[in-house]
Amino acid sequence: MEQVARPWPALWSLVIGFFMILIDTTIVSVANPRIMEGLETDINAVIWVTSAYLLAYAVPLLITGRLGDRFGPKKLYLIGLVVFTLASLWCGLSGTVGMLIAARVVQGLGAAMMTPQTMAVITRIFPPDRRGAAMGLWGATAGAAVLIGPILGGLLVDGLGWEWIFFVNVPIGVLAFVLVLRWVPRLETHTHTFDILGVLLSAVGMFFLVFGIQEGQSYSWGTVAGPVTVWTLIGAGLVILALFVAWQWQLERRGGEPLLPLGLFKDRNFSLGNTAITTVGFTVTAFPLPMIFYYQLVRGLTPTQSALLMIPMAVLSGALAPLVGKLIDHINPRWFAASGLAILAVALLWSSSLLTPATPIWMFLLPSALQGIANGFIWGPVSNATVRNLPPRQAGAGSGVFNTTRQVGAVLGSAAVAALIQARLAAELPALAGTGAAFGDAGLAGALPEQLHAGFSSAMGQSVLLPAAVILLGIAAALLFAKPKAVEAWATAPSRAADTLKQPNR
Repeated sequence: MEQVARPWPALWSLVIGFFMILIDTTIVSVANPRIMEGLETDINAVIWVTSAYLLAYAVPLLITGRLGDRFGPKKLYLIGLVVFTLASLWCGLSGTVGMLIAARVVQGLGAAMMTPQTMAVITRIFPPDRRGAAMGLWGATAGAAVLIGPILGGLLVDGLGWEWIFFVNVPIGVLAFVLVLRWVPRLETHTHTFDILGVLLSAVGMFFLVFGIQEGQSYSWGTVAGPVTVWTLIGAGLVILALFVAWQWQLERRGGEPLLPLGLFKDRNFSLGNTAITTVGFTVTAFPLPMIFYYQLVRGLTPTQSALLMIPMAVLSGALAPLVGKLIDHINPRWFAASGLAILAVALLWSSSLLTPATPIWMFLLPSALQGIANGFIWGPVSNATVRNLPPRQAGAGSGVFNTTRQVGAVLGSAAVAALIQARLAAELPALAGTGAAFGDAGLAGALPEQLHAGFSSAMGQSVLLPAAVILLGIAAALLFAKPKAVEAWATAPSRAADTLKQPNR
């Protein structure tokens, strides 16, 4: 264990950059209608702006966690921060949707270098009996970023233009770089080999799967090119991902060092926690898309007005997460996580039922508040229970796996809800079947024509049911959490935190 004399300034320094990259997973949702208008594109292309970022973010996480172990989490975090900040500038300067998508891919690669290092540093500089509070801050940051992203995005889009949701990252990135350079210690590195074949298999498999899901409706779930169909791509993606898992198992069995250390999944909480966080990633990415389109295209709200409906979520989540973080050092996090996920499912079902043309706007504040309570109970407990028992040597790999599963859930959520939105629009509004340019053109004038309100609202409400259903799997996983070893030790042994925190900074 590598506790340092002043772990909290180090954590706060990392959290600034972590907050920034997580905001970029959701900040685009509120700007989608304006990006469609500004870049003269359609709904499917604009959703790729989010999906491309999430895909480029998710695939490298397994190896970037290992790179942090090998070369030091501080060094890799700073490199990723520079890549992310410069790519943000590129995003804001993009003049076509293709260029914006390419810039988002590079931005995602920078985010992938940064994310695993935050959890790895927490695991290595905080003693087990104080790690809950640190994870509470990490969880509060993750939860708040997902919720604040659309609010900040709305203010920037209305005040300065959609480009500024990316430009704002530049000064934040510079500040984060200075703070990390000053406060984060250099930690001991560990020698690792790198599984290049595993990276290729996981990248190709994920791309085929996500492309097939998201583009399925565009091709009417039929032929993409020649003999290649949508279902061929999805099937190929699943087969390649199965080969990836088999290759990882073979590599580990032969004594090699796999990209995905399957041995970590022998820990019950690690397996269940990764399942739970996958459903959370899916849900928090999928849910805002139909809601924002409803707010802006049916109800005629501005990006700021639609984002302000999420304020109860952000306030309650930010207030509750630190309190919950302190409690999970002493109480089994299972009860917090399962309760939060159940509350989230109720809030999503409530939101879905409200998506009609005549619902008073103020009523959406109520399920928003319920979602804030849910988020305050989810992020810290799930992350803490998942990685609490990992030894320092596996901190980078474990945090890489955890963040990968969260991002895999997010990219699948983005792709799946895009496909479902298009399918439900085709069913509810046959005149907009295909939803491509017709949908984009309908939204460019502001609100949709009144005669389309009922069908569009029904399509969005039905789309919200998808993340509500997926989160049920997360509830089941959380209910099966075992009591973490560190919590059991706390009950029988005196705290050693005061002594460990006096150790000199390495």
